[in-house]
Amino acid sequence: MMKQRWQWLVLVLGLSTALSACHAAELATHTVLASNGVAIDVIKVDNLAELRLFLNNDGGHAYQSFAAVRGELPACERMQFGMNAGMFHANYQPVGLYVAQGKQFTPLNTDRGFGNFFMQPNGVLAWNQEQAWILSTADYARTHVPATYATQSGPMLVINQRINPQFLPHASSLKIRNGVGIKGKTLYFAISQKPVSFYQFAQVFQERLKTEQALYLDGSISSMYLPQTNREDMRHLLGPMLAVVSTERCAH
Repeated sequence: MMKQRWQWLVLVLGLSTALSACHAAELATHTVLASNGVAIDVIKVDNLAELRLFLNNDGGHAYQSFAAVRGELPACERMQFGMNAGMFHANYQPVGLYVAQGKQFTPLNTDRGFGNFFMQPNGVLAWNQEQAWILSTADYARTHVPATYATQSGPMLVINQRINPQFLPHASSLKIRNGVGIKGKTLYFAISQKPVSFYQFAQVFQERLKTEQALYLDGSISSMYLPQTNREDMRHLLGPMLAVVSTERCAH
C-alpha cells in the first residue's frame, strides 16, 4: 500500500512539473488599446534563439502560409507564434533585405519609390541569438550588424522614442496593421484587431510599450498564428514570415 501511494505521489508530482514546464514555455501575450479604442494584441519575444524567418521551402517555392511552414518543421519542433514579416512582390519574394541562417538572399533596398515600404525612413529588423536590432535602412547600411536573420520593411514607426514625423495624428487611412518594436534585447510584435491609422499604431509602441524603435511590417494582409489562443489568420497568402519555434522536445 505504501509503495502504491509513493508511486501515485511521484506520478502527480511528475504531471505537475510537466504542466508547469509547459505553462512556462508559453509566450507572454497581452492586449493594449490604441488611442481610438482599438485592441492591439502584443507578443513579447525575448528568446531570440527560437525566432526564425521563413520564406521558401526546399523546392524554392514560397511557403505562403503558417500551415505550410509547420508542415515542413521536424516532428520535435513546435511553432508557438507566427507573423507576416515584411512586404513582398507578386511572386511572394521580399521587396527588401532578407537574411536567413546567416545567408543574404535579397540585398538591402535603398531605392526611392512609392508605397509604404518606401516611406522614409524605412528600416530593418535584424537579430542573432544574443541581440536584436531595429535600425533605419540608412543606419543599417552604415552598421556591420552580425545578423543571422534580417528583414526590411517600412516605414519606421518609432525612431529614438519619437513617432515618425511623416504620420498625421488625424489621418483617415485606417487598416489592420502589424509591426515590431524593441526595448533592450526584447522584441514586441503587435497586430491590431481592427483598422487603425499609422499614427495610432505608432502611439502604441511609443506610449504603451515604450519601445525605443519600432518598424511597420505591413497592413491589410497582417496575419498572426498563436495556438495558445487558437488563432491562425488566413487573410492573404504571405511572403516572408517570422516564427518562434520551440525545440524543447528535440534531443540535444
